[in-house]
Amino acid sequence: LAELGLLLPGQFVPQAENHGHIEELGAWVMRTACHQLRAWQAVGMGGFGMAVNVSAVEFARSGFIPRLRQVLQETGIDPSGLELEITETALMQALPELSERLGEIASMGVRLALDDFGTGYSSLGYLKRLPLHRLKIDKSFVRDLPGDKEDEAIVLATLYMAHALGLDVVAEGVELGVQRTFLAEHGCDHAQGWLIARPMSAGDFENWWNTHQGTFT
Repeated sequence: LAELGLLLPGQFVPQAENHGHIEELGAWVMRTACHQLRAWQAVGMGGFGMAVNVSAVEFARSGFIPRLRQVLQETGIDPSGLELEITETALMQALPELSERLGEIASMGVRLALDDFGTGYSSLGYLKRLPLHRLKIDKSFVRDLPGDKEDEAIVLATLYMAHALGLDVVAEGVELGVQRTFLAEHGCDHAQGWLIARPMSAGDFENWWNTHQGTFT
């Protein structure tokens, strides 16, 4: 077998979904993330949460809710510190079942974010019917800010709509200071991207957090 090295999620997640390993992989990621969050909380690191991406295939499986509840009990974390990032693909299920499932997650105290907003085909009606807490503007709309009038219009419309519905907004893929300035001037709540920090290990994050806490949002 060829060794491919470090792969991006877009490369290995579809393979895990297609070959029946996504539940096993998702369970490991969830448990590892929650244990790490608990470790940080135990040493007094606070003021931030842990966001975990959830595959649409994993989310649709019947074992997802019981497994999430078990991990919360096992780790003893404050559920409000955990945020599940659900893609629009996951919202394309039958609404009654979807609403019940998301409502059950929200009742645990876990927060819900709609990831890659604007790239899928789900109805905007989901935004008012489902217990979401946050929208994440896809990086494809952030990349050419400021200056691209179409992207500016999409971002500003998303910000207005989300805030009118009481949702926080995160802009993904922020790499330039001018992007962050534009977003901040128009009321975007949070920025995510390489301008803030590159991917890093848990140990490196502890050092980064102790140095930069309070600097970025």
